[in-house]
Amino acid sequence: MASHLPHLHQILFTPPSYPPNQTTPNSKPHFKPFINPGLFKARFRIIPRCSLGEKKPTILSNELKYKEKNNDPDSGSPGSGSGNESSVVVSGNVDGVILDVLSIALPAAVALAAEPVTSLVDTAFVGHIGSVELAAVGVSVSVYNLVSKLFNVPLLNITTSFVAEEQALITDGDLKSGQILPDSSSELHRKILMPSVSTSLALAGGLGLAEAVALTFGSGFLMNVMGISADSPMRLPAEQYLTLRAFGTVPIVIALAAQGTFRGFKDTKTPLYAVGAGNIVNCVLDPIFIFVLDLGVGGAAIATVISEFLTALILLLKLNEKVSLVAPNINGGRIARYLRSGALLTVRSLAVLVTMTLATSMAAREGPIPMAGYQICIEIWLALSLINDALALAGQALLATDYSQGNYNQARKVVYKVLQIGLLMGGSMAIILFISFGALSGLFSTDSDVLQASRSGTLVRRPYLD
Repeated sequence: MASHLPHLHQILFTPPSYPPNQTTPNSKPHFKPFINPGLFKARFRIIPRCSLGEKKPTILSNELKYKEKNNDPDSGSPGSGSGNESSVVVSGNVDGVILDVLSIALPAAVALAAEPVTSLVDTAFVGHIGSVELAAVGVSVSVYNLVSKLFNVPLLNITTSFVAEEQALITDGDLKSGQILPDSSSELHRKILMPSVSTSLALAGGLGLAEAVALTFGSGFLMNVMGISADSPMRLPAEQYLTLRAFGTVPIVIALAAQGTFRGFKDTKTPLYAVGAGNIVNCVLDPIFIFVLDLGVGGAAIATVISEFLTALILLLKLNEKVSLVAPNINGGRIARYLRSGALLTVRSLAVLVTMTLATSMAAREGPIPMAGYQICIEIWLALSLINDALALAGQALLATDYSQGNYNQARKVVYKVLQIGLLMGGSMAIILFISFGALSGLFSTDSDVLQASRSGTLVRRPYLD
């Protein structure tokens, strides 16, 4: 990023300026009320799919205006750059920033919800085997999340930001050179060389292998750390599930890097289709492997691993159509930039995951029944709370694009809108969980003791959604 750009915190903590017709009568200049009804007017950028010919585009704020050359002698010579300026503005009843956020966040929300929903399906099937197996899977999933998501989540977020930034700079360069879209169909399908993508995929492969080795050879040690002794009835199924899930770490990390790339392109539909296909396969294979083939918790793990390989394959095939997956050389400076940016996010992920893992360990030490109830509670909570990550991804992609292009006022608007939508979503989900938890928990177990244990934690979990 260029050195002349201001620090990001200077942009985020300075309220955005708005035109006079977008403020309320009682609002002060440059300070916007939290919810402003006067803002519900949208401006959309419209880019035609044909060559613009003599029209040279310039980006002004949120509008795409075309400066047309006028051959009228009174208005100047054709090459003088003078002439009439016409703009394409579409007025609507929704704020344009909200539309941008929702267009990215809604498909991403469905894709992100698919993973916890799959875990819910696994939990539901395993819960009908027995409370011991349900508790064992809960411990294994907690350990798996601690090892894998500690680095996977930072990689996903960094990839989204870096790809969005690089794509914005490439687009900005094309606009300055007068190129909006390629004129020939052959150029439309030409692959783009983006070092941020190949670097992310290379790091994903290395992280996946390291996680697979750690989970495979360290499963016994990790079970001891979680307080599952060798003579515990949860020990054998927990180790079995964790060891089998380790085979899916490489595809899932690569799939996350690919998802971050698509989200950097502001394409959240492709990951949605890929993750959806993988989850459908998982839901179909779960009852076959668990009950028909009588593989128990091992069958649930195998079904999940197969679905992860399918998701990664679909994403890589689609990404390969747009971007060169392997760069001619790996830039050490770019890898260092990934690692520097990822260090802070890793500390944040470590704080969250260690807290949740400690809670799981304490529940596991209480016995199979409390652990099974805790697992139901945490899975339902995660399925709802992780949907909010889609909003963060949308804001991240838009913020990286506007910041790299110097649209600082627009970047501030994105931050304020994301905060407003986040508050609304958090409150709504807390209400939904408060009302529906009793009915949802009954889908995972018929054991009255387990259900009672799960309901005892909802009063703590519900407010945390905010």
